[in-house]
Amino acid sequence: MQKMLAVVLGLWLQPPPERDERGLSQSTENAILLAGAIAVATIVVTAVTVYVRSKMPGQ
Repeated sequence: MQKMLAVVLGLWLQPPPERDERGLSQSTENAILLAGAIAVATIVVTAVTVYVRSKMPGQ
């Protein structure tokens, strides 16, 4: 009985396993990817707008 109690207490009182905290969180990665996608979309829209305006007659 004492041995079983010692095992249960040992498992209960042992420190929690260490977390592997390398890298960014998933939400941070998603935010960075979203910001990159917005930047690329802005560049494409600006380039197309400049091209179309330069090809318009009368300007």
